[in-house]
Amino acid sequence: MGLDFTIIPGYLDIILLGCLWTIAITAAAALLSFFGGILFAVMALYAPAVIRWPFKVIEFVFMGTPLLLQLFLIYFGLVQIGIDLPAFVAGVIGLGLHFAVYNSELIQTAILSVDKGQMEAARTLGLSRGQALRKVVVPQAVRAVIPPIGNNMIALLKDSALVSVIGVSELTLSAQRAIGATYRPFEFYLLAAAFYYVINLGMEWVQRRIERRISLSR
Repeated sequence: MGLDFTIIPGYLDIILLGCLWTIAITAAAALLSFFGGILFAVMALYAPAVIRWPFKVIEFVFMGTPLLLQLFLIYFGLVQIGIDLPAFVAGVIGLGLHFAVYNSELIQTAILSVDKGQMEAARTLGLSRGQALRKVVVPQAVRAVIPPIGNNMIALLKDSALVSVIGVSELTLSAQRAIGATYRPFEFYLLAAAFYYVINLGMEWVQRRIERRISLSR
């Protein structure tokens, strides 16, 4: 028995490919969650009631149910109504919308904290309400919540392992396939954990760079 790390090089290509898929799905879902969070926040605060209340229901569903169930619903459930999404797309949508709802809560709070005089000044300069939101209020709100949104993105990376259940060959599923061929779970799960940690460090570095640039631009 014991540990045997010499078997890893023979399956490293599988693990690296899974790592690339993890980065791809995390990046795509992170972008969707960021811009979706902004859109959801503006809708929740300023949209007419006929739009705002259905969104509130959707928000409650995404916040009150497990992410795994949401992935199953998007990938397996939508097929019954004629929407057959590739596993990667379903994973991006599921992860992106799930975290967009949480980002929306952060951005809503930040928008409400922006001095109301900012909106009034923008309107005085001739901007419409939509232009004032897009060019003045929302940028200030987003700058204020970059750190917690960055934390959500790191949580998204960790939760990306869940898309393995719908067949996306990301890092966790790639490790499981290597384990199925070698029956060496400890070695490959440890390797996968190391890759997750490295990606995590990369995301934290990017977050710090963004925060530094924002602080310098103020």
